[in-house]
Amino acid sequence: MTASDTSERGLERLICAALTGVPCDPGVPGNAAQQRPATYAAGWICGGAEDYDREYCVDLAQLAACLRETQPEVCEALDLGTDGPTRRKFLARLQGEVSKRGTIGVLRHGIKHGPHHIDLFYGTPSPGNAKAAVRHAANRFSVTRQLRYSRDETQRALDLALFINGLPVATFELKNSLTKQTVGDAVQQYQRDRDPREKLFEFGRCVVHFAVDDHEVRFCTHLQGKGSWFLPFNLGWNDGAGNPPNPNGLKTDFLWKRILTRAGLTDILENYAQVVESREHKTGRKKVLQVWPRFHQLDVVRRLLADARANGAGRRYLIQHSAGSGKSNSIAWLAHQLIGLKKDEATVFDSIIVVTDRRILDQQIRDTIKQFAQVGATVGHAEHSGDLRKFIAEGKKIIISTVQKFPFILDAIGAEHRGRRFAIVIDEAHSSQGGRTSAAVSMALSAAGAEDDDETLEDRINRLMEARKLLPNASYFAFTATPKNKTLEIFGEPDPQAEGTVKHRPFHSYTMKQAIQEGFILDVLRYYTPVDSYYKLIKKVASDPEFDIKRAKKKLRRYVESHDHAIRLKAEIMVDHFHEQVLALNRIGGQARAMVVTSGIERAIQYFHAIRDYLAERRSRCRAIVAFSGEYEYGGAKLTEASLNGFPSSQIADRIQQDPYRFLICADKFQTGYDEPLLHTMYVDKQLSGIKAVQTLSRLNRAHPKKHDVFVLDFMNDADTIRQAFADYYRTTILAEETDPNKLHDLKAALDGYQVHAAAQVDEFVALYLGGADRDKLDPVLDACVADYRERLDEDGQVDFKGKAKAFLRTYGFLSSILPYTNAEWEKLSIFLSFLVPKLPAPVEEDLAKGILEAIDMDSYRVEKQAAAQIQLPDADAEIRPVPTTGGGRKPEPELDRLSNILKAFNDQFGNIPWSDADRVHKLITEDIPKRVAADKAYRNARQNSDRQNARIEHDKALARVMTAVLQDDTELFKQFMDNESFRRWLTDTVFGLTYEQSAADG
Repeated sequence: MTASDTSERGLERLICAALTGVPCDPGVPGNAAQQRPATYAAGWICGGAEDYDREYCVDLAQLAACLRETQPEVCEALDLGTDGPTRRKFLARLQGEVSKRGTIGVLRHGIKHGPHHIDLFYGTPSPGNAKAAVRHAANRFSVTRQLRYSRDETQRALDLALFINGLPVATFELKNSLTKQTVGDAVQQYQRDRDPREKLFEFGRCVVHFAVDDHEVRFCTHLQGKGSWFLPFNLGWNDGAGNPPNPNGLKTDFLWKRILTRAGLTDILENYAQVVESREHKTGRKKVLQVWPRFHQLDVVRRLLADARANGAGRRYLIQHSAGSGKSNSIAWLAHQLIGLKKDEATVFDSIIVVTDRRILDQQIRDTIKQFAQVGATVGHAEHSGDLRKFIAEGKKIIISTVQKFPFILDAIGAEHRGRRFAIVIDEAHSSQGGRTSAAVSMALSAAGAEDDDETLEDRINRLMEARKLLPNASYFAFTATPKNKTLEIFGEPDPQAEGTVKHRPFHSYTMKQAIQEGFILDVLRYYTPVDSYYKLIKKVASDPEFDIKRAKKKLRRYVESHDHAIRLKAEIMVDHFHEQVLALNRIGGQARAMVVTSGIERAIQYFHAIRDYLAERRSRCRAIVAFSGEYEYGGAKLTEASLNGFPSSQIADRIQQDPYRFLICADKFQTGYDEPLLHTMYVDKQLSGIKAVQTLSRLNRAHPKKHDVFVLDFMNDADTIRQAFADYYRTTILAEETDPNKLHDLKAALDGYQVHAAAQVDEFVALYLGGADRDKLDPVLDACVADYRERLDEDGQVDFKGKAKAFLRTYGFLSSILPYTNAEWEKLSIFLSFLVPKLPAPVEEDLAKGILEAIDMDSYRVEKQAAAQIQLPDADAEIRPVPTTGGGRKPEPELDRLSNILKAFNDQFGNIPWSDADRVHKLITEDIPKRVAADKAYRNARQNSDRQNARIEHDKALARVMTAVLQDDTELFKQFMDNESFRRWLTDTVFGLTYEQSAADG
């Protein structure tokens, strides 16, 4: 009885047996002439290690056998059976072409040598092409065990190597957890023992290198010694990393049973694997990157193609893939392959339209397709209304447009193109894809868009309703990391496991949880640090006026957080933290950058000045860049990004990658869709919640080989708010239930009940509007309704009517695209209300907090950093509620209180400075300590005989001496000064301001 072989050698035999049908034991004579019996599981051949030529990195026996079968004349001319100058010259040419173009390029396009064109791989044959099928079957896929690859150290051997027609495409290092070695040991073996200077390991020669054990798979496309970056290639388990238990074998056997079959590997080489060229921003040098798909990218594209092939056009797909998961490549690969997709030998889609706001995706799609076809004939970027018509007429298959321009461009398509079949791929699916946008898209692409001279009003209403619906002749592929309820209901699929209510879920998901656990992105909540602000506001008017409490508190918070002193203090904390905790600790190999998130343009400009000035005071080499849209008046001057930064706005993304720029200060820009792996730290001074919080903080999550952590310092939000925002998107997001269309009946009945409009007025207005009437015919109908709204409804009635009207428009605009039936009364009311609502005046609201800022002053401000803590997210699928269908309500009554009480409540909430004797401390800080510091001899001398910077140095020394003396009188104040960094900074600034400025005034 033979015991089980649980060694690495046993795993080698297992893989080879699955691929070839035999264990391919080393030492067995080569299998150059071996045929491919039908019994072989995946049609692979056992290669012989002795057939491998270490000088030219080819399996000579397999190469010769392939050429002999497919190109016998060429094989004879090259004299591959004899080690002579003819063969060596060919092999040198082959090696040179692989070094220049990579194995992928050589396999796809072959090589030219002398008078010969030599094909080295035969791709997937088109249906019915018998000759191509025969040649494709002649490809020799071989696996070699214990490949001795080195010319210098011949004892070194790889566990497995895969070849196609003698050219190496993949290598393996195998480990077995039963012998206490794991995939991590295989990775280390590649990093430590596999010299990247070896010919086999040079860039582009092997397409991929696998580290494998019985639990996990990792891969690398470019071996660089210790810098080799291995990424997971796993199925995922429980919405996280790893692989599920496999009742039929090893957890990792999907790699050789499903991925590395002849058909599977051919598909990857033809449609996914590629070498991408770019230029470094800093040096302008060419940079090349070899790409192998991650498992979730390969899986989603293959599943989408299979479903579209089986079901044709007219389907909807929602793909929830985490930020940083490579959606751009997934979209590019999908778009390219949708072009040639066929069902029953007929093309499924005539055109593929990609909707995106990212210009980088345009280039990425072009780069991807460049590998497979002539780009000019295939891809067009539609920027103007005539582009789409022109591109379709020219036969361009992929048309790229922005979300904003998409409906206008499609609206211009001629009638001759309606009724074609479209694939609409949406990058970061937004709720704007519903309602008006969807209607414009549908009108342009569907047969419903064609007008008829004899068309009645009823016909037009029906045409509008049909146009609102998702096109039956288009499939929608919507990609997003953070699906909203609308997105889930429009593009998601019914959950087959839901009981009772109908729930919607994504077609495919790659969760934030899995991406973090696999190291594709970093956990931005691991070192989340909130900063508490403490202020004390004082009344500077003798009277005690009344103000609206809610509005007053909002204004007071905005006032203190935007106060120049507060901005300066927070700017110093950011700069000091970045120098001491980021630069000093060599984060991302010394290349780390920081983003400052602000609540508006004015705040961003304030921070830009404060950070710039403090960096200069510190004599730091770092510089800041500010980012905002448009022109803004500040300090009596009109400012732009370019005027503040000193270079065009278009260069911001490039400049932040270059020294000395380290701080990117943002007002809304760069907070969504921005992909910069060098971002390490984020300073947040803006209230965030929901999707906005997830999208903003996720700017930090992009992976980099030298990036091991990220840090968030948040001045405005607390951990609970951020936790709630991320919880919805940590795992798969599910819509809890569908929107109830009966809510539209209820809303219409409520609106009719107010008698602001009559059914006859709605019919009259819609008929005039659809008939192309001028404004002077439309407005009288609307104005009569507005008069009734003003005169007949009290303030609460106006608030309720207008709120319900907006709710009807919102709900109908969404539901009309997905309901299986139409309702002409809803359509007409929707048209009427879309014009009436903007004309309805809002109730006049008096600002009962007006003037409060003129009545107060800031007495003190300090901030206190809390302990950094990892925010734990719930480990379960999140259910979000459907689109809200309620509206209306009552105008809230203002709650008034006296200024003194408002300030007391505000200071109690935000200004709980922990002094036991506040009056005595106040006197110490504002009088006693400054007086003693000002009397310091060295400081006094510096004030009189030196500049401000040197005076500050002497001041800080003097203050330290005075505070040591204060220890005897007030241990509480001394402890705050020594332990509380923000208080120490505030006190130092305050005392310096009092003493230095006073000396200048005295002088």
